[in-house]
Amino acid sequence: MKKVLHKAGSRGAAHHGWLKSFHTFSFADYHDPKRMNFGVLRVINEDRVTGGQGFGKHPHRDMEIISIPLSGALEHKDSMGNGSVIRRGDIQVMSAGTGVTHSEYNASRDELVHFLQIWVFSRRQGVTPRYQQMSIADGARKDEFQQILSPNADDAGVWIHQDAWFNWGDLSAGVERSYQLHGSDNGVYFFVISGQVEVAGEQLSSSDGLGVWETKEVSVKALSDAVVLTMEVPMHLPEYLFH
Repeated sequence: MKKVLHKAGSRGAAHHGWLKSFHTFSFADYHDPKRMNFGVLRVINEDRVTGGQGFGKHPHRDMEIISIPLSGALEHKDSMGNGSVIRRGDIQVMSAGTGVTHSEYNASRDELVHFLQIWVFSRRQGVTPRYQQMSIADGARKDEFQQILSPNADDAGVWIHQDAWFNWGDLSAGVERSYQLHGSDNGVYFFVISGQVEVAGEQLSSSDGLGVWETKEVSVKALSDAVVLTMEVPMHLPEYLFH
């Protein structure tokens, strides 16, 4: 088993008045050659946007972009004609593929929106752009890992063009669970939404992250009531990135 630990305070940070953003991996003006990605997991940004503000229209290609609100309301618009508002308990995914532009704004004038934006490299270039959102609260299971994303359209949660599985774990203090990986070439990244947990022997608190690979399973123990996001991804980057 191999591990990489990213404590919350070690992340890159950007403060623009209307935006407070923390970057687990290199992003924008934050660059650390040792923190470029975890396998095909390229970006984990924890963003807080003030009322009425947000990210204007901007383009993406060949990236799977996942948004998970933690509080407040996030308004999405894109060049495919989609428009929606998502809140805690929802997940949104956009496959950029051949190219798409989108904007993400705080849907409220006076309430902060707090959300995670996660980027995963697509399995292949040039897929048809698509958008999907759903409520993950509907299938919520206390003290279990609830699948919220997979590679399969007919499986639980949203789907993306990558062999990735995300789970939401709402765990009571003292609960112990084992996360079983789907593939031997995969790793799993744990991001703590709230509370304190012990993962693979490492104590983690809110906004800490731990990547684990070269293992078939990982032990997770809630040291307090806690919420954990697991992101299992291939550790090898797609070949098109090297062409």
